[in-house]
Amino acid sequence: MAPSRGVKRDASEMAKDGDRLKKKLQEHRSGANQKGHKHVHLQRNAVSTPTPTGRKVGLKERANQLLSGRQRLPIWTHQDEIRAKLRQNDLLLLVSETGSGKSTQIPQFLVNEKWCQVKTLPDGKKVGGCIAITQPRRVAAVSLARRVAEEMGSPLGSASPASEVGYSVRFDNSTSPSTRIKFLTEGMLLQEMLRDPWLKEYSAVVVDEVHERGVNVDLVLAFLRQLLASCRSGEATERNGAGIKVVVMSATADMDRIKDFFDPKPPTELDTRSSKIATTDEPVPEDMKPGHSDKTVAKSKKTSDTDRSIQVESLFIKGRRYPVKIHYSPQPVADIIDASLERITDIHRREPLPGDILVFMTGQETVDSLFALVQQYEASIQKDRELASSLPKLLILPLYAALPSHLQQRIFEPTPKFTRKVIIATNIAETSITVPGVRHVIDCGKSKRRLFRPSLNLDSLLTAPISRSSANQRSGRAGRDAPGNAYRLYTEAEFYRLAEDTEPEILRCDLSQLVITLKSHNVDDLKRFPLLTRPPKRALERAIMSLLQLQALDPQNGQITPLGREISLLPLPGSLARILLASSAPQYDCVDEVIDIVSALSDSRIRLRRQFYRREGDHLTLLATVQAYVEENADRKRWCEERAINHRAMQAVMDVRKQLTSLMTRRIKKEKNTKKQHHSAQASTATANGNVHGDDNPYKNDSNNTSGSRSDNTNERILKCLLTGLHPNVARLSAVGNNNSGSSSSKTQTLPGGGQYITLLTNQTISIHPSSVLFGRKVEAIMSSEFVFTTKPYARCVSAVQLGWVAEAATVASASSSWLG
Repeated sequence: MAPSRGVKRDASEMAKDGDRLKKKLQEHRSGANQKGHKHVHLQRNAVSTPTPTGRKVGLKERANQLLSGRQRLPIWTHQDEIRAKLRQNDLLLLVSETGSGKSTQIPQFLVNEKWCQVKTLPDGKKVGGCIAITQPRRVAAVSLARRVAEEMGSPLGSASPASEVGYSVRFDNSTSPSTRIKFLTEGMLLQEMLRDPWLKEYSAVVVDEVHERGVNVDLVLAFLRQLLASCRSGEATERNGAGIKVVVMSATADMDRIKDFFDPKPPTELDTRSSKIATTDEPVPEDMKPGHSDKTVAKSKKTSDTDRSIQVESLFIKGRRYPVKIHYSPQPVADIIDASLERITDIHRREPLPGDILVFMTGQETVDSLFALVQQYEASIQKDRELASSLPKLLILPLYAALPSHLQQRIFEPTPKFTRKVIIATNIAETSITVPGVRHVIDCGKSKRRLFRPSLNLDSLLTAPISRSSANQRSGRAGRDAPGNAYRLYTEAEFYRLAEDTEPEILRCDLSQLVITLKSHNVDDLKRFPLLTRPPKRALERAIMSLLQLQALDPQNGQITPLGREISLLPLPGSLARILLASSAPQYDCVDEVIDIVSALSDSRIRLRRQFYRREGDHLTLLATVQAYVEENADRKRWCEERAINHRAMQAVMDVRKQLTSLMTRRIKKEKNTKKQHHSAQASTATANGNVHGDDNPYKNDSNNTSGSRSDNTNERILKCLLTGLHPNVARLSAVGNNNSGSSSSKTQTLPGGGQYITLLTNQTISIHPSSVLFGRKVEAIMSSEFVFTTKPYARCVSAVQLGWVAEAATVASASSSWLG
């Protein structure tokens, strides 16, 4: 569940929006009377080039059609040089601007190399033959896989057993037995490393977009450094001498820092400052000029001081960029949504086709707000015959991480004739993807960013200025295919006050996922593990305590527990993974319900509607929403429209629900088989008599409720199960300003303003978020999916609990200072 975030627009503001749209239409009519018709006729002629006859083009024919475009990419002429360097070295550090073709062409350059073929070991096992290409975001992994499949004339992923190109993202694995090139998110590669630390499936790993410096890419680099060193020293016994190649790629990166990471420096010498990342507008150093090669031998050391040399080469390839004219706002902008709308309408009225528009907004809510306004603007134009005949149509497309994959892919489809595409995006469009046809970029100069406060166990969701490096990346989007324009909704003075680079994520996020990943790889000494940037000590300590509370770590020695290993293998945050695993326990017996709740929590667009409210709070309200949607068999889209529920979000929830059901079905079947081997038949039957969303599944709710509606006992079991993962996020009603605060009842009472609560873990004063079912009510205690700071500290996605339940769910873990400190 997600509350309203970002810019809120009340009724008066909506009325002003309507007035502004009317004014813009009047301006358009005036412009059309003066010169618009002639201008638009020129536009029509410009886009009326011959088109294909409509016949279906075969895969190989399509690949031949794309070949000439590939040959014009800046990286094409360097393919022999790249192959030669990797034949002689373990690691290639490649810097080239976005749009140079490195993400699509590098794997195709390498896939037919001799070292990239499958090798059969003496024991008959096979190693290598596939190339992994990591991306920071799902949309990039999927879109790049589609493009490379087209260029190679191959079916995509699971569509055919002969497919040579596939992708793997969270809850969507589309590969085949013939896959040679696999695009995947960094998180999915880390998941594969848990199952196979030696990456025996791959001959090469390409790590793309390193300059974004997310936590996952830092982990990937660290594990690949270890793997390369093991292969060089002969310690990678599972690969039996079959080496692995690594390519680290970035649009803008400090190559020296990456090299230093493979130096024999002790890990303690790595500081916590963010790396200096050169922007594309800065002069290129001598050692980074096109064609320059700087060969180094980097040494990595184990604790035993065994030397293992890694052969490293670096290469800079100049990208193809057309000139982009930068337009600054003459004065600070008060409302980025209004300013963006103003700029879109102005471009649409004045600029000829072709010329699509890419707008960068702060987050999902501002994207949706601007999307609605531009849709109103386009609808108004179409109602006016004169304007509709003189102005191109607008194709308006949103783009953000939570959008379902098939909707994200629409931005890559060709723009129809006499149409201008307007893509309204978050920073997802900054570097991970290249959208053809964009001539105009509108940059609001801000982005949403999470900042974790370990002392308060609190996430702050802040709208913060971007860096100069990000601003340059955004403006560069307008110059990929032709000269373009970038409109910055901030002054030139504001631009030069921006930080040079974005701070690495590892310095500002919750590190629980990083710690459990390292622990699952049997890394016990977190302080000495080499990372590109050292994480803050306090954030590490908070992450360790969180995992202790989830029983993922052993409090005596800090090592990962069997439960912790199961948590690490699930593609979920640790708290939700813990809840999902607990749901099959006999005392909770609520697998189906927890799957529905966790699936709903995976999409921030789900809003709570009054007709589904449950007095216990938001989690059971989400459950009621999902169950009602599932029961609708006639027209789910209309069902959502009638209830003001986002249909796209519910479709995404169903996809996650399907995957989690499959995961839990396999786990419970495995658990059932194990119990049959070690326990009596009676005990086995008692714990494996159920069903997960279907008659063929081995687990079924054993509730006494046979009336078709959940009993209070069932609801209590669900809430107690949720506490297994959320008990660190429990808060009790504050005695300050609240009457009857000592009541032990969990029944709600009306309380103006919602009252205040005190977190049990950090003694932090917190309020229930206004989007919650429980807002304006007081209960003995609450648990929440997260604590966030927006305008003040809030508990978000909240349910009422009894303090007595918390003691049942929580395990008090006291860690020894010998491994924690």
